[in-house]
Amino acid sequence: MTMNARRRRAHHRLAALPGVRPVRRPVRPGSDEQFDLYYVRTGRKSAHPLVIIPGGPGAASIALYRGLRRRAAAEGLDVIMVEHRGVGLSRHDDHGADLPPEALTVDQVVDDVAAVLDDAAVEKAVVYGTSYGTYIAAGLGVRHRDRVHAMVLDSPLLSARDIDAVREATRSLLWDGDHPETAALAPKVRRLVDADVLSPAATQLAMAVYGFAGPELLHRQLDLLLVGRRWLWSGMAGVTRFALERKAPYRHEPDLVGRIGYRELNYGAVPDGKPFDPAVAYHDVGAATTQFEQEPFDLVADMPTFDWLTVVISGGRDLITPLTVSRRVASLIPHAVLVGMASAGHSILDLRERAALDIVKAIYEGTVASLPARAATLDAKPAGFGVRALVWAIAAVAVLESSIPHKARAS
Repeated sequence: MTMNARRRRAHHRLAALPGVRPVRRPVRPGSDEQFDLYYVRTGRKSAHPLVIIPGGPGAASIALYRGLRRRAAAEGLDVIMVEHRGVGLSRHDDHGADLPPEALTVDQVVDDVAAVLDDAAVEKAVVYGTSYGTYIAAGLGVRHRDRVHAMVLDSPLLSARDIDAVREATRSLLWDGDHPETAALAPKVRRLVDADVLSPAATQLAMAVYGFAGPELLHRQLDLLLVGRRWLWSGMAGVTRFALERKAPYRHEPDLVGRIGYRELNYGAVPDGKPFDPAVAYHDVGAATTQFEQEPFDLVADMPTFDWLTVVISGGRDLITPLTVSRRVASLIPHAVLVGMASAGHSILDLRERAALDIVKAIYEGTVASLPARAATLDAKPAGFGVRALVWAIAAVAVLESSIPHKARAS
């Protein structure tokens, strides 16, 4: 999307916000052609600021996380966020054209973070990555290890082979019902799949509802589907497709950078042909045009060399980057502290911000060793108002849909 007048106005408005500044970066490795990569710093400056790297790829930083930075600064945190190349303020070259595909690689994104630390005169930082952002954070540890003071890996990715753990966790919980809170869900899932009501691609939506809203709301939605009521499910499926595929300027722009996930991190893993495969949805979205080639790091080999304080956070209901992956990450990094939050889903930063900030503060206060014992207390921290309001709205619509007379039933 070439820079147009409307986008230019939004660009100038965001670039003028307090703490926002550009740093010149090469468009391609070794190229003399450069572009403006933007970042923002909020709060009282400190020796080891908190660098937050959101998920995606496609999530912007400057506009999308203004509230988070404001709340973090109010608690005394010095926060830096980098606008990912190919997204938002960092989307265009000097001529207003989109950055080319060869500009968009994990290696270059990692080097961008180091360049921002140089520009901000920061020697070492506390690096917090969530989801895809954990791979960038770990990549910084591999390529620029002297810049890391401490690290938080929230809902971490480990390798292109994570899909095997995702399949195992998803099928164990939602297909086989191996956990007490999903034992009654699994027969409904199997019945709906057998009746072709739950398509393979709908696996992702069931995973999201379970992690985001919990088993009770998923129970209610499956009961609606079993009697042929599909309004709410169709609406949520549309929202999910929007989140994965559509662009919200300066907030969520996966159209250029999504190729990173497919080409380097195997987001579009080949389906295994078995029922309830979470790979199907991602494969259908992007793998037809962007095939997996090779991931940039071998984190299984590199993580044992990480010698800084590391906290690994995992949600017990996270089926996007499940607990088994987080446990392995924690086992690979010497002296890593694993914090499991039983009722949380994917990305504690986004769904349980209060808990995420408490974990960060424990790093600065030197109380990380106490975090596992505090896991239940952290898990009980409420989600933000926006998250709670959305869960309430979904529940209210489910009640409304169930109250409308309807005769059709799934076979």
